[in-house]
Amino acid sequence: MNPETLQRDWLSNIRGDLLAGLVVALALIPEAIAFSIIAGVDPKVGLYASFSIAVIIAFTGGRPGMISAATGAMALVMVLLVKEHGLQYLLAATVLTGVLQIVAGLLRLGSLMRFVSRSVITGFVNALATLIFMAQLPELTNVPWPVYAMTAAGLAIIYGFPLLTKAVPSPLVTIVVLTAVSLALDLDIRTVGDMGQLPDSLPMFLLPDVPLNLQTLQIVLPYALTLAVVGLLESMMTASIVDELTDTSSDKNRECVGQGVANIATGFIGGMAGCAMIGQSVINVKSGGRGRLSTLVAGLFLLLMVVFLGEWVGRIPMAALVAVMIMVSIGTFSWDSVRKLRENPPSSSIVMLATVAVTVITHDLAKGVFVGVLLSGIFFAHKVGKVLRVDSSSSPDGRVRRYSVVGQVFFASSETFHAAFDFKEVVDQVCIDVSRAHFWDITAISALDKVVLKFKREGADVEVVGLNEASATLVDRFGVHDKPDAVEQLMH
Repeated sequence: MNPETLQRDWLSNIRGDLLAGLVVALALIPEAIAFSIIAGVDPKVGLYASFSIAVIIAFTGGRPGMISAATGAMALVMVLLVKEHGLQYLLAATVLTGVLQIVAGLLRLGSLMRFVSRSVITGFVNALATLIFMAQLPELTNVPWPVYAMTAAGLAIIYGFPLLTKAVPSPLVTIVVLTAVSLALDLDIRTVGDMGQLPDSLPMFLLPDVPLNLQTLQIVLPYALTLAVVGLLESMMTASIVDELTDTSSDKNRECVGQGVANIATGFIGGMAGCAMIGQSVINVKSGGRGRLSTLVAGLFLLLMVVFLGEWVGRIPMAALVAVMIMVSIGTFSWDSVRKLRENPPSSSIVMLATVAVTVITHDLAKGVFVGVLLSGIFFAHKVGKVLRVDSSSSPDGRVRRYSVVGQVFFASSETFHAAFDFKEVVDQVCIDVSRAHFWDITAISALDKVVLKFKREGADVEVVGLNEASATLVDRFGVHDKPDAVEQLMH
């Protein structure tokens, strides 16, 4: 690591990173416990995972200031595996997940993020903000009135304290103040300790206790593949969002490898697979965290607090953390996308709303993003397919017809291309000028074949001129109109 990188990523914002890391560590604790419960494992599995992944990703990740730990999206994938085969198979799947993510990074699959449209990212953000808010509702239903009062007070501190000073992150002040109030008044409300027993020892290295055979691989591989895809998808999306929040760039392929390394190590200390967390990443950025130090501090503080200060951490009222997560939900949601719903192109709005709807209904970020990307591709193909023009002109004697093709010819525009020619016109020669066109796929080449062969069948000589190099290569490989007996092949 050169001095410039060390200064930029680690030492440029020490005070802000330390304070932000502390806030994130406190917010990670109940989330890690909750996700462990979702996955059907002991709370320490999620807590150890959050510590391990955060610390390792601080060094190996491609996005400074982004928080990675145990997540709800990953926990949902694990439920069936844990239920049917137990914890040890989950640990094996976690290690394999890391291996697959490293392979994805080495294959530079992180670069595929450029194919995810802005509308999909906005839908992903809005869906995640909605899910974060919905996850807080169980803590606010059928509870005594002090919980509502504490939550309201927490939100007041979060949004009001920065008006006095921004020297200390307001979420940290909220947690400290509400914990002190709860203890002073001896309030009978739900605390972090009520969510599950906190570990009282440091994690130890251990190998997953599973048979090393093909049957084990058949059991864990489907889960590992799903975990790898969901983890990378959420991490890449979160990296893009943090890029925008901080107006900086990230290395998506390095992030893939980093996530893989973190998950492999986590599987060997008894932790569950994890990935980047948009909620905690936003908390980190909003609290002043910018560098890798904030991520490292969050992981270290998390472990130190649950192991050595577990008694005090367990007394933090859940209402304080609910207030912080509501702040995250409000700050994450793209309110501008709602205001501009009618101004934006209908296709963009449909993609965004579909991504939100599918994600919220299924609670599966991967499915939501898949639907969004699919719709984006369909709308794009439809839009580009319409940008195709075929002009024609005739010689003075009417015996020669010249067609000029302008635009993109591919599967979505091939029918339009074919319909633009008049095959029944009696001419001796047809010239098809494609110097301002591009043929993208075998469907386009097939359409060109049909046009040329139909004209030949009607007795006209056909000449195709102006093929660019890429189009000509496709024609040479897949075209048949210039092959012997091509007209007979078409007729049969």
